[in-house]
Amino acid sequence: MKTKTLKKDKVNIITLGCSKNMVDSEVLSGQLLANDIDVVHESAKRDHNIVVVNTCGFIDKAKEESINTILEQVDLKQRGKLDKVYVTGCLSERYRGDLESEIAGVDAWFGTMELPLILKKFDADYKSELVGERLLSTPSHYAYLKIAEGCNRTCSFCAIPLMRGGHVSKPIEELVLEAEKLVKSGVKEIMLIAQELTYYGLDLYKQRRLGDLMRALAGVKGLEWIKLHYAYPTKFPMEILDVMNEFPNICKYLDMPLQHASNAMLKAMKRQITREEIEELVQAIRAKVPGICLRTTLIAGFPGETTEDVEELKGFLERMRFDRVGVFTYSHEEGTSAHELEDNISAEEKESRAQEIMEVQQEISLEKNQEKVGKIFKVIVDKKESGRYLARTEFDSVEVDNEVIINTTKRLKPGDFVEVRITKAFDYDLEGELV
Repeated sequence: MKTKTLKKDKVNIITLGCSKNMVDSEVLSGQLLANDIDVVHESAKRDHNIVVVNTCGFIDKAKEESINTILEQVDLKQRGKLDKVYVTGCLSERYRGDLESEIAGVDAWFGTMELPLILKKFDADYKSELVGERLLSTPSHYAYLKIAEGCNRTCSFCAIPLMRGGHVSKPIEELVLEAEKLVKSGVKEIMLIAQELTYYGLDLYKQRRLGDLMRALAGVKGLEWIKLHYAYPTKFPMEILDVMNEFPNICKYLDMPLQHASNAMLKAMKRQITREEIEELVQAIRAKVPGICLRTTLIAGFPGETTEDVEELKGFLERMRFDRVGVFTYSHEEGTSAHELEDNISAEEKESRAQEIMEVQQEISLEKNQEKVGKIFKVIVDKKESGRYLARTEFDSVEVDNEVIINTTKRLKPGDFVEVRITKAFDYDLEGELV
């Protein structure tokens, strides 16, 4: 006698927003797998019956993308293609009440810190012994390591503390264990991420301990590259630069969002630093780590920003000559202290200012790339595309920075380290040949 078998659940996790969200999705996947539930990331196949949308609520464009994604999944459910749609992440944390009343068809909403509650929906248990067990959504040779959650800063434009709460550091031993597990699974490069790396340890150990964490991670066998993302310029812990010099597997790379360079704007943004202090800090960092790659991000169109402020920012870029720069247009966020100011610059003007700033950087980037022609760099291979390989130097982080194009008939694999002589320079990319 045949018995009818129940179809097993398969979960597709769709992640929007930043790398911190990506790590949350990977942890959720690891927990589901450990509870014997099939799970995939962003699957294009329609062989799953449950979707979890991990949303971003950071700025207007991200919120729009999150809402559109939720609506698409609800539509699939209404057409009988899905059984359940769950929503988690920053948008859900921030606007749960409004979303529940406006979007019908979502089975449950969760905030950013409610992983055990999501698992309950699958009759699954949160397994605390699974520290560091993640199903990676990145290629297997690199991963992000989230060293802290939340932020204690009160920058006037930023809604992160509203969605992620105050700064909470993860213990060093736990992070080393997680890094060891990642390396065992094939990871060779780790990007350290947090809303603010340089605050690490203050809550847990009553002192900044980023340097100690870097030392501990540098000792993980098989970990070839460690990169630092999101350092805060105020009270910057200079001792981490000594650690960077001490260990060859800590990349000479620092991502330090500055947001602006005009003192009027820095004050309005509540950044607790002046342009003069930033310039001194940049010079001190470069003196301590010669050849370091400095990446920063800036905001164009903050309330009250004048054309003089924009000119000052452009002049600052010309003097400082950062290796990498990203520019965002200001987004007027409810709940932030800047929301009380009048958002008095049109969207078109914000875009035009961002473009103007990027044009200054484009020229600097090309000049810096031209200086690399003829030099040899160790690169990590990311993928093969249109018959050529795309790789990165230690001075480039994944998806946001430059790539090195390698034309070769030799077979390379993602995660391979090779030596490349640079033959051509473009605005944001390099081309080279295997040595």
